[in-house]
Amino acid sequence: MTRETRTLDELYRAALAEGGKLIVYAGGDIASQQAANVQAFTQQFPGVELTMVVDYSKFHDARIDNQIATDSLVPDVGHFQTLQDFPRWKKAGHLLPYKPAGFSKVHPALRDRDGAWVAVRLSAFSFMYDIAAAGAGAPRTPEQLVDPRWKGRIASSCPNDDDASLFLYKLYAETYGWDWVARLAAQDIRFARGTHTPALAINSKEKVIGVGGSGAAVAPAGATLRWAIPEDDAPFMAWGQRAAIFRRAAHPEAAKLYLNWWLSTARQQSATGWSVRTDITPPTGLKPAWEYPNAHFADFPRFMADRAEVESWKQTFTLYFGEVKGDPSPGWLGLHPGRSAVTSVGSAR
Repeated sequence: MTRETRTLDELYRAALAEGGKLIVYAGGDIASQQAANVQAFTQQFPGVELTMVVDYSKFHDARIDNQIATDSLVPDVGHFQTLQDFPRWKKAGHLLPYKPAGFSKVHPALRDRDGAWVAVRLSAFSFMYDIAAAGAGAPRTPEQLVDPRWKGRIASSCPNDDDASLFLYKLYAETYGWDWVARLAAQDIRFARGTHTPALAINSKEKVIGVGGSGAAVAPAGATLRWAIPEDDAPFMAWGQRAAIFRRAAHPEAAKLYLNWWLSTARQQSATGWSVRTDITPPTGLKPAWEYPNAHFADFPRFMADRAEVESWKQTFTLYFGEVKGDPSPGWLGLHPGRSAVTSVGSAR
């Protein structure tokens, strides 16, 4: 295991000397979700060409498994929502043990003790609403989403398509009961693939409420959408998106630069919500994510590790809400997206 002692500038020079290329597979809904990260990285480290491939985490992990099996690995780094993959890849010897600078400042639950993986950002899912359209009667807890006034006015990601959305709906079902879920199913919810779609529906004024997506926990001045930390200890969820360098990465120095950049104080302080580091104070009005009992911070990783339970919940919600419809929002990317950025077939192995 390597514990990093080099500065970002030293790592930058090493990445340039290596060839100045980096390929990252990132979990997400659409490529533009990572555009700001790509821009920030390439502006800070000119000459390092970052190829960012965004797809649903459940496709990326299967894709990487297949690439490993066929000796055709493309990414240097992966960061995903599928938390269960990282211990499995570690056990199989596919991850590079590495501790970036700042590793010890990351919350213990968000890092592997041997440095096989580390969370680089915190995500959180809840419900959200149009501040003006919802008005004074805006929902304070998920329980209020079954109010008849919201019928036909709710958009949601599909809980049987995305595991984080699934876990959120699981929390709702366990808290409010199956009768409540049946009432929610009668609310004429517009389900769509991609956890970006609830906010998209609100911002386009098509819907008033969204369920199963992320947002700014502290709404910026002038915001028209409010992402809710529910009142009265009602459930929402927060988790760390895990990242790792693959042992057979073609560009290990650039990969190390990337992880150190993500965990740097400057980068973590620029986050609009919570940091993975314990030494960075959250924005005014927030506690660290792990201090919210109703965020179920420790429960989501356990849920993701039990694939039989995940599948059972997924099929149960399908009975209430129907099958997933439509193409995935990133499109169909195939077996080796980003491969053209690899300098040669041999360098990908």
